[in-house]
Amino acid sequence: MDRIISLKIDPLMHGKTVKYVLQNYLCLSSSIITQLKKEENGIMLCGQRVFVDKQVCEGDELVITVSDRRSDIPESTIPFDIIYEDEDIIAINKPRNMPTHPSQNHYEDTLANGLMHYYKGKNFTFRAITRLDRDTSGVVLIAKNPVSAAILGEDMKQGKIAKEYAAVVCGVPNPPCGQIDAPIKRLYESVILRCVSPDGKSAITDYETISSSGAFSLVQLFPRTGRTHQLRVHLSHIGTPIYGDDLYGAIQKDESVRLHCRKITFIHPLTKTEMAFETSLPQDMTDLINKAAK
Repeated sequence: MDRIISLKIDPLMHGKTVKYVLQNYLCLSSSIITQLKKEENGIMLCGQRVFVDKQVCEGDELVITVSDRRSDIPESTIPFDIIYEDEDIIAINKPRNMPTHPSQNHYEDTLANGLMHYYKGKNFTFRAITRLDRDTSGVVLIAKNPVSAAILGEDMKQGKIAKEYAAVVCGVPNPPCGQIDAPIKRLYESVILRCVSPDGKSAITDYETISSSGAFSLVQLFPRTGRTHQLRVHLSHIGTPIYGDDLYGAIQKDESVRLHCRKITFIHPLTKTEMAFETSLPQDMTDLINKAAK
């Protein structure tokens, strides 16, 4: 989505070049700066178009206009729960059994399709910063323009976006809380399956058991790394696979995986304030725990 960002030059920026300010104060990538240089009104200083080697002075106003394009993802009228929205980000509480991105057999029933309809007529490119599997519910963070996408994408790579999950697992973790430090790799030639292996990539998950009926337990999960299927593989590895996860050892068939991203914490890409979005457990998870406890 197109975004206009205005910045008042303060004493610390005085004498710096426009490029330095864009890179070090707005945290823009080289690719975005290159894009801005091509736009007629991409980089304006005190109302005048300038080159990036132009020096700024205290009190100047630097304005950048980042243009975007519209994704070719088809629109679908799909309801979803908006947790928060501003000019740069939108956070959605994604329901279970909704894919995040279109794929084979799921071309028009995804979160992306719903957002394309929500932003109908606007230059919106779907850029999911945090991604959840189809069976996983919870908070999904989406960037609304190239600037917020670039900054948040880099924060993801550096592990600056913290995520907290909840899962209903089969059995009781032993010990009830701790850390799972077990490398993960792709299982043989499988496109989907992963496994714990000494020659895998580092994968670390902290966990805490919240409640248990003996047959099932509600567990909080804090992934310290972001490997594919990390939580599912790790919980199976310690003998308590997630309820419904028959790929990794749960015996329930034709059941959804009871995994929910309940909270994310991060620094806003433009305002630089700390943001935290939290959701309640889905009804199917609370019902399962309550039923098992009786």
